[in-house]
Amino acid sequence: MREEKGSLFLVATPIGNLEDITLRAIRVLKEADLVAAEDTRHTLKLLNHLEIKKPLVSYHEHNKREREGFLLRQLMEGKKIAFVSDAGTPGISDPGEDLVRLAHENGIPLTIIPGPSAAIAGLVLSGLSTGRFVFEGFIPVNKRARRERLDSLKAETRTMVFYEAPHKLLSTLRDLYEVLGDRKIALVRELTKVYEEVVRCTLAQALEKYEKEAPRGEYVLVVEGLDKKALEEAARSAWDSMSLDEHVDMYLKMGLDRKEAIKKTAEDRGLSRREVYNSIIKKV
Repeated sequence: MREEKGSLFLVATPIGNLEDITLRAIRVLKEADLVAAEDTRHTLKLLNHLEIKKPLVSYHEHNKREREGFLLRQLMEGKKIAFVSDAGTPGISDPGEDLVRLAHENGIPLTIIPGPSAAIAGLVLSGLSTGRFVFEGFIPVNKRARRERLDSLKAETRTMVFYEAPHKLLSTLRDLYEVLGDRKIALVRELTKVYEEVVRCTLAQALEKYEKEAPRGEYVLVVEGLDKKALEEAARSAWDSMSLDEHVDMYLKMGLDRKEAIKKTAEDRGLSRREVYNSIIKKV
């Protein structure tokens, strides 16, 4: 008789205050045959606090490929595996994402035990718009990739959420200011801990503050999206640097036919289609 497959449980753990562990999370950790963790030393402290004794295996960015075979065999043999990140909801900005994909590819049942998330907590505390937001995690360290990522966010109108370590905070603030301009920002640190802090200011003010004092703790950075009015003004400024011919030609290169290109140009400029058409004809 073929043995049933096991299950993978993605267990959210506290991001600071240990009282934030859920009753369901405690039960699942107690019932699991094995706990996979980013940092077994960190997770051992949590399990000891909860008086739970379970086999621990590390699963992190540097060993995930070699560990996947072992974990998959355990799951195929019917074992229940709980995966936890260092803190918060696993699968976001950590190797849990790959473990989830592995489970799906092999037909392993999986579920999540919801709980704390630093990104959501930081966003809610920021005081910035929460209706629409984009999570960007950690910005790439590589200079070229970093610049490309930030350049892609110049026209982002949604609130942006980033993670950053204290030793990289100042350089990240400089890059954000250089690329995005002086936006509103909330710097949220030490979430749910004794020294939880929310600093609301502009990027320029944040730079001034942290050039004088050393950042402490892990940060959630919440940056306001580009104001629609500012976006429209930026677009109008771009149109002003183009001739009507160049404006129409831009849309032609995008694949629009001549009639649609003239229509779009007229809308952008606040002109009538006849005015655009006549101006182009005169130059032919």
